[in-house]
Amino acid sequence: MDIDTLIDGLVDDLTAAATPDRAAGAKQYLKSDLEFIGATVPTIRTAAKRLTRGHPDLERDSVIRLVEGLWQRPVFELRATAVELLDLYRAKLKAIDIALIERMLRQSRTWALVDNLATSVGGPLVEEFPELGDVLDAWAGDEDFWIRRAAMLALLKPLRAGGGDFARFSRYADEMLDEKEFFIRKAIGWVLRDTSRKRPGLVAEWVGPRTDRMSGVTIREAVKNLPPEQAAEFMAAYREHRPVTSP
Repeated sequence: MDIDTLIDGLVDDLTAAATPDRAAGAKQYLKSDLEFIGATVPTIRTAAKRLTRGHPDLERDSVIRLVEGLWQRPVFELRATAVELLDLYRAKLKAIDIALIERMLRQSRTWALVDNLATSVGGPLVEEFPELGDVLDAWAGDEDFWIRRAAMLALLKPLRAGGGDFARFSRYADEMLDEKEFFIRKAIGWVLRDTSRKRPGLVAEWVGPRTDRMSGVTIREAVKNLPPEQAAEFMAAYREHRPVTSP
């Protein structure tokens, strides 16, 4: 399989639908040092799906080579396409590929790559290979806040669906709850908000005793799907810097 030919085809697909204005706007919005072609997210997803439909039997080694070939180019849309391909070819990945995912996370430096890598690739890989929980534990204590964010977001999809490892998320979130970093605060609230769609009682039980420690962005996200009276009680406690011991 000629990986360079596949990459060239993806570049052609993305460039054909790109505009310079969109490239400039995206670069400014994301405040990124990467180059931008100016292709939209739907265009990226369509290009990735077209490739996987044309090459459904691509071997794992070829998938990795393709992803690494795209990723090594400092172009946002190519890196985003690499993430989409990892998601689409996820069934071919092995536990050892968590090292590739971690390297990509460390090099991402933007939520627009980190979040999809964590939720759609890293998280499902950890679910399939539970021994990778130790890797998530290490991520949760990493000095890079993007890696810490990824540790929590890797748990998001099963929690959103009503299952998942809330105890692990609770441990991570409790350790990060006093952090000042916006993207950590937002991630904690995001996971709590989505978990509460199926298990509001579980989230209320967690939030109540911590309202005095939570940031505004965290608690506002966390209470969005809770019963209005309970959400109001938690917000009042947050403003008064006190916990709610009996939610």
